[in-house]
Amino acid sequence: MTLSDIADGLEVTAEQRDRGVASVDATEDSLRERLAEFADDLPCDATSAAEIVEAHTAGESVGDGAHAAGVAPITAAKTLHLLGCEGVSPLTPRAHEILRDWLAADLSRTEARELAGANETEFALAAFVETHEPLDGAREVVSGFRTMCDDASRDALADARSTVTDLV
Repeated sequence: MTLSDIADGLEVTAEQRDRGVASVDATEDSLRERLAEFADDLPCDATSAAEIVEAHTAGESVGDGAHAAGVAPITAAKTLHLLGCEGVSPLTPRAHEILRDWLAADLSRTEARELAGANETEFALAAFVETHEPLDGAREVVSGFRTMCDDASRDALADARSTVTDLV
């Protein structure tokens, strides 16, 4: 059986419409405007939250981002956590297990803090991280902002140019 035998009798019964390129782009709104819907659930206002996220995305420390936004560093860390940013807890995974034991009332606070090797502020922030989930939809807003920043900072013609090592 040949390909023409298989295709014999097939006919096109409908036409495909060209619908163009599908896109969903909410980047026309500023980060502050997109974070405004979460402002009631954040420990700071949307403007401060946007400054914190912008600093964090630029690679600055949580403390520097907090200073730029005019809030306490722990407020900035809580904001980043609620917005779905990873890695704001100062404790190790093992220390988080100890913290969970304290939350389950298996250890006293003093014992848990001592075993975790954390000071009061670190322990309080880690307890916040452990007991609060990121806000629904906030992670997508922040990751969309990160993607936009990555796209803006990337050289669009980098792959088209050769380097000195290409000549050797």
